Amino acid sequence: MSLTLKNFIKYVEQRNPHEPEFLQAVAEVTEDLIPFINALHPELIDLKILERMVEPERIISFRVNWLDDNNQIQINRGYRVQMSSAIGPYKGGLRFAPNVNLSVLKFLAFEQVFKNSLTGLPIGGGKGGSDFNPKEKSDNEIMRFCQSFMTELCRHIGSDTDIPAGDIGVGTREIGYLFGQYKRLQNNFTGVLTGKGINWGGSAIRPEATGYGLLYFVECMLTHRKENINGKLTAISGAGNVAYYAAEKAIQLGAKVITLSNSTGTIYDPEGLTTEKLNYISTLGRDLAKFAKKYKSASFHAEQKPWQFKCDIALPCATQNELDNRDASQLIKNGCKIVAEGANMPSNALAIKEFLKAKVLFAPGKAANAGGVAVSGLEMSQNAVGLQWHTEEVDGRLKTIMQNIHDTCVQYGNEENTFINYLKGANIGGFIKVAEAMKSQGVV
Repeated sequence: MSLTLKNFIKYVEQRNPHEPEFLQAVAEVTEDLIPFINALHPELIDLKILERMVEPERIISFRVNWLDDNNQIQINRGYRVQMSSAIGPYKGGLRFAPNVNLSVLKFLAFEQVFKNSLTGLPIGGGKGGSDFNPKEKSDNEIMRFCQSFMTELCRHIGSDTDIPAGDIGVGTREIGYLFGQYKRLQNNFTGVLTGKGINWGGSAIRPEATGYGLLYFVECMLTHRKENINGKLTAISGAGNVAYYAAEKAIQLGAKVITLSNSTGTIYDPEGLTTEKLNYISTLGRDLAKFAKKYKSASFHAEQKPWQFKCDIALPCATQNELDNRDASQLIKNGCKIVAEGANMPSNALAIKEFLKAKVLFAPGKAANAGGVAVSGLEMSQNAVGLQWHTEEVDGRLKTIMQNIHDTCVQYGNEENTFINYLKGANIGGFIKVAEAMKSQGVV
């Protein structure tokens, strides 16, 4: 008996209609896993490991009522997708954004299972959030929403059960309000959330972790090619937390960062961003066009992506499916050699095929952007022993974790002519640990 990709995808589509993001994530992973299982681990077929992995262990959906500043009742939907606890308690962020739905959260939770496995830490995969939009809301409105959201969520999480973190729309402010409400309701101070403030149980470099980890992974990719990052033209999309700290670390390491972007357009600076320029960008909010008015070396390209510009390294750090096959073709034409994802699934399936066909080194988010959850896991460890490690120790551990993830990808992604298929390596490397745990624990 063997699995076929076509039949498996058909099975998943029938069970999960109208969930394009989730189906895309499953197809991307199983394209590598099914040949691997058929060839080397056929015993996993009868155990239906893949069928079980694509089915969340639990999905929680709930109503969130809250009062706005005009004393009007507002109603949102809250979710928590607890995907897999095979290797540890559920771990994954909370996302507050108007486009949040079950398809998006199931895709994120599914990816999180593989990402968390790759870190080597004992954490399972989950994801949650709400269709609440924190933009243009007052602090009091955000606080009231977070308190209402946590009043229900607290029934389903705990430091040994499910440990949420932040994501899009959920930063230190939102984590603070969520944690305060959990503490009030449960009457204990516990590490039930990560991404906490440094003065109340948080970890050093947690805000920087995803962006820093991304660059540590890119460094490993270059070292494996016997190259270094110094002087490499680097195009980055996004202007939020991940993109900012990716740019910061890239500049520190000697790369020449030439772009940042948001939905209004792209900053292009052929002279390269500096720490001073980056700090100025952080003051602009969404109005990136002001940058080109202050720095004459730069230009602002309204409603355009950064992938049109010649670069050695491309780092998509904005949102899912931001980079399509046309963008991929342009990057390849312009000589791009490395694409590493700072966001979750920012490259669509056609773009990934273009990169692999052209032998561009492509690092998927489940490997390259695992720095955030890695430091979240380190925050859990610090909370468990009641200690707070210095920045240098956390940064050193983060770098080691990213190096180990890279080595795993190389181990399982090594193909002919020494080409490393990082996508295949990440998918198989993340799968093995979870599959063995599921096999050992029986049909649960």
